[in-house]
Parts: sequence; C-alpha cells; structure tokens
Amino acid sequence: MKQEDDIRNAVEVMKRGGVILYPTDTVWGIGCDATNPDAVAKVYEIKRRNDSKALICLVDSDNRLQRYVRNVPDVAWQLIDAVTKPTTLILDGAVNLAPNLIAEDGSIGVRITKEPFSKELCYRFQKAVVSTSANVSGEPAAQNYCDISEEILSAVDYVCEARRQEHKPHEPSSIIKLGSDGEVTIIRK
Repeated sequence: MKQEDDIRNAVEVMKRGGVILYPTDTVWGIGCDATNPDAVAKVYEIKRRNDSKALICLVDSDNRLQRYVRNVPDVAWQLIDAVTKPTTLILDGAVNLAPNLIAEDGSIGVRITKEPFSKELCYRFQKAVVSTSANVSGEPAAQNYCDISEEILSAVDYVCEARRQEHKPHEPSSIIKLGSDGEVTIIRK
C-alpha cells in the first residue's frame, strides 16, 4: 500500500471517531482525533488507563500548536528550536481539545513531530492527533510494530501499514513541563 493511501485510510477512520495504531517519531502510538471526547475515551479504555492521567498529542507545525495552547511561552519556541531528540512539552492553557484529554490543571502535552509519516498524517488530518504508546498501561511501550500485543491490535479500528517491517530501538520522547510562571521541570529525559 502506498503511504498516501495508508494516511488517507487513517484520516478517514479518525474523522469517523475511530482509533488508529501508527508509527511516530518515537514508539508506535495509539491515536485518534484529539478534539473528539468519545474517541479519546476509547483510547483510555484500550490502554486500561485512568483518564486522570492525561495523554499527549502530536501536531505537524508551529501554527497548529498555537491552535491548541492559549499562549505558547517564548521558552517553548526556544526549546523546540534547540532540541535534537523528540520532546513533548507540557504547556498550560490548553484550548480546542477534547476535555478528557486536558490535564486537571488545564495543561496539555504536545509535540511537533518531524518524522515523515506522523507529520504527514497530522498535516492531512488538519488537527492534533492523540499519541500514546501502543500498550496497556504499565506494560512496556511498543518500539516496533512486532512489539504490539494482540490485545491492542484487535482493539483499534485501523492499523497503519507504514514501517511495520522496522526492527530498531526507539525511545519515548523527553517530556518537559513549562509552567506559566516560567518554571521548567524535566519529567522524562
């Protein structure tokens, strides 16, 4: 299957409120429309995860990031420009997202992906895409397609074809929380 068709299929499923499995700039992810509370609830259910533990989302560009965070602090732009490893930023003032995706303190974890497949997926979808590791909570993250459990594979509505043959180490992103007061906290290196 061509990448273009794979992305079109994934986008159609997300538009209908479905859940997908897809390769990201880090590990394989479970994804859905980050603005659809019912789809987000399905992801929590698949992961068997309490919805008080917020999920992150991916976007394709600086402009898209600004659609989901009320005021992106200058230090966030500096970090985005400086980091070489995929880095998720937890930012205050989340807007235009499913309420069950936003943390209790009003923050959201978001990452601008540079990996070609996930970037194109986000671009074609024209919205933020949920990105949480393709595993049941507490289990190891699926670095490659072959690491995804049958339970997860059978629970989603679409599994992307891209990068299924890949067998190489992938790590979760770094996570940095940026408080509105300028405080920087490294959550995961």
